[in-house]
Amino acid sequence: MTPARLLPLLLLPILAGCAQVRLPPHTGAPAPAAAAAPEPAVAPAAIAPAPPRAARTAEQFDTTTPEERAAAAARGTAGGTLLGETVASLGNPAEPGFWLVTPLVASATTGRVVSAATGQAVEVELRPSGGAEGAGSELSLAAIRLLGVPLTDLVVLRVYR
Repeated sequence: MTPARLLPLLLLPILAGCAQVRLPPHTGAPAPAAAAAPEPAVAPAAIAPAPPRAARTAEQFDTTTPEERAAAAARGTAGGTLLGETVASLGNPAEPGFWLVTPLVASATTGRVVSAATGQAVEVELRPSGGAEGAGSELSLAAIRLLGVPLTDLVVLRVYR
């Protein structure tokens, strides 16, 4: 086979990976107008930018603003239903925002965590880990800093929805 004929065959698997978008089948009828958009299960999280590639310190990796940190801490004081306790370590520091990846939830939702050590609380996005109960959790850099615990500690958290 000539290189000109071989190239499309080599590119086919790459292009197939790009075809992840699925459109609903066309029924011919226009879509009905929505009366009101349903509320999302997860409150809009702070859209912090990704840290710079040259980030080396916690301050450089934590791209949340002082206002976002204050709001997350203030909203973290509300009640809620206790889901349980978990032991959390620092999650991916390059992933911005306030979140907890935990086996205590089956789908993403808004919640709050309270440090057993400091009593500090913060509102976070609770994300399912898919792990077994008791498998432990991962907490975002921004959230762990607001809780006032060392970044290298395993943190005991009470998790609320």
